[in-house]
Amino acid sequence: MIISSRPVIGNEQLSQIKTIMRENPEINITRLSVKLCELWNWRFPSGDTKDMSCRNMLRKLAKQGEIVLPQSHRGARAHGNKPRTIPCLEHDTAPIVGCLKDIIPVSIEIVDKASALEFASMLVQYHYLGFNNTIGRNMKYMVRDKNGRPVALLLFGSAAWKCKGRDDRIGWSAEQRQGNLQLLTNNTRFLIPQWVRIPHLASYTLSRISKRISTDWQVKYGHPILCLETFVDEQFEGTVYKASNWDFVGKTAGRGRDDYYNRRLLTVKSMYLYPLVKNYRKLLCSETSLIK
Repeated sequence: MIISSRPVIGNEQLSQIKTIMRENPEINITRLSVKLCELWNWRFPSGDTKDMSCRNMLRKLAKQGEIVLPQSHRGARAHGNKPRTIPCLEHDTAPIVGCLKDIIPVSIEIVDKASALEFASMLVQYHYLGFNNTIGRNMKYMVRDKNGRPVALLLFGSAAWKCKGRDDRIGWSAEQRQGNLQLLTNNTRFLIPQWVRIPHLASYTLSRISKRISTDWQVKYGHPILCLETFVDEQFEGTVYKASNWDFVGKTAGRGRDDYYNRRLLTVKSMYLYPLVKNYRKLLCSETSLIK
């Protein structure tokens, strides 16, 4: 039986945690959380382990003095691993021009192991932010024309921890945000390759994705998505989000999460929200999380 909600932690479970750490002195918190999820069969409905939730639970136990967490190893090289290198695959760059009707029906595919390298390689080569890896819950989409050629790529990942414009619009408290933040997802990458010149393709793609992403997320992670967010760098107009009725909620301060001295370290970005349900603010401000 798959355990979808947090396991009850009693003396037996604490003993199991301590035994694994004692028998594996070099283990880190990530490997520890995976081992525990496998031991307790703590998984999403998709079968993936809830190791991120497990890490949060371990940190709370450590804060309560129940356990002493293993020290983290700084950097990938501390684990003996080399930084990930994504090969640049060759792609058919023949122009795709015309009207939307010329390329439909398009297929919207959730990126799987078979298409993951193609997806990553295209972002590395053609998106101005590039691509390295994904951390936490995410959804990757590849959009192909009727001939099977990629015409759009989208990546949705973890929502921003804090953002004044968004948080003011929702109206939630810090506790409510902590409990319900995973009901939002951030559109961190949206690429239409430069050789694809099809008017209205971007807004058409966003519309199609917005209609299905909550269901896709429910299947993969066991909970819905209530709202989409994105940040648009100041060098861009954000035209596609405006045309797709995303709500502008303000600009960032241009500071990173580790900026303690209010220095502008990053470019200013405009933030947009796209609610997927009408009562999203009421649900996000609930004291009872929808995530088990």
